[in-house]
Amino acid sequence: MLRSATRLLATKRVAFTPMRALSTSMPRFADKLNITLPESSFEMYNADKPSLEVEFSKDELIDMYTKMATMRRMEMAADGLYKAKKIRGFCHLCNGQEAVSVGMEAAITHTDHVITAYRCHGFTYLRGGSVESILAELMGRETGISKGKGGSMHMFATSFYGGNGIVGAQVPLGAGIAFTQKYLENPSVTFALYGDGAANQGQVFEAFNMAKLWDLPCVFVCENNKYGMGTSDKRSSANTEYFKRGDYIPGIKVNGMDVLSVYRACQWAKEWTTSGKGPLVMELATYRYGGHSMSDPGTTYRTREEIQHMRSTSDPITGLKHTLIEHDIATEADLKSIDKEARRYVDECVKKAEAAPEPSAKEFCTDIYQPGSWSTTIRGREPNEVYHY
Repeated sequence: MLRSATRLLATKRVAFTPMRALSTSMPRFADKLNITLPESSFEMYNADKPSLEVEFSKDELIDMYTKMATMRRMEMAADGLYKAKKIRGFCHLCNGQEAVSVGMEAAITHTDHVITAYRCHGFTYLRGGSVESILAELMGRETGISKGKGGSMHMFATSFYGGNGIVGAQVPLGAGIAFTQKYLENPSVTFALYGDGAANQGQVFEAFNMAKLWDLPCVFVCENNKYGMGTSDKRSSANTEYFKRGDYIPGIKVNGMDVLSVYRACQWAKEWTTSGKGPLVMELATYRYGGHSMSDPGTTYRTREEIQHMRSTSDPITGLKHTLIEHDIATEADLKSIDKEARRYVDECVKKAEAAPEPSAKEFCTDIYQPGSWSTTIRGREPNEVYHY
């Protein structure tokens, strides 16, 4: 998928506000690029700052750009399908937040674990779900990644535990996944993501406590996009330094609009947690361009000027694109080719997903119990509504 794009090499800029060039060093046609991230990439709490030196191959950098471009196009397609009333119900898009999932995924493997809230389409794609299966799921088709029965908030893939619709509920689940890995002596890390809107939930702090008591290999990630639904973090939280909220757990704040800073932070976090040092709290400072969901225009509690400012100064895709071009690693034409291929690929997936049938009525009562442990009857919506296998 999009393999024709993997040709070139890149360097980097970082900054949550205006774009700044990074220090780089490499022979012009080297296979590896050494990058020095800016000092502003990280802010620490009770821990030493990770090294700002990071190394990438050309394939890794182009892969990051390609995945972000594909994810953006996929979410734009979902936006159009929703407005055409082909997607119903909840639909939470991640336009603007691509660096979070792409940077994290680049730093871990499929033996590591991820669980997040309901803005999950990008994570599902990166963890192995196809664009077609994600769009089909959004439209309630049988080829969807959850057979058309989960919708926007309930998608799963290898070592990816959703997509969770209950605000904050995935955080203690993430601690449980990390406990399992420690109990089984698996050298893996669990990233449990939640938004700034869920950061004041009691269950979040209960999970912090248990994780520290047992020194679980868990990274609690506050994906802070500045607004919990329509409420600014400044209005909802007495303390908006979410990375310090673990108290007895060290923390790190990261420029979540920069894919390479996210990569380095997650790489460091994995090293920390799997070496037996216990959990971490990570805050990724990011921004969503759209509303909380498709039913929210996203402009009643913030200005259009604010959104445009973030698009023009901190867009994660544009930032990486400028780096590639400014350092003569890729041309504008090269990157346009990647964008064009992403558009073609997603458009093709849309057509296939639209053509798929809806699930059979026989699927209504399946996938409730683990195979081999099911009951012979399933309760329906009403007390006297019972389904028999």
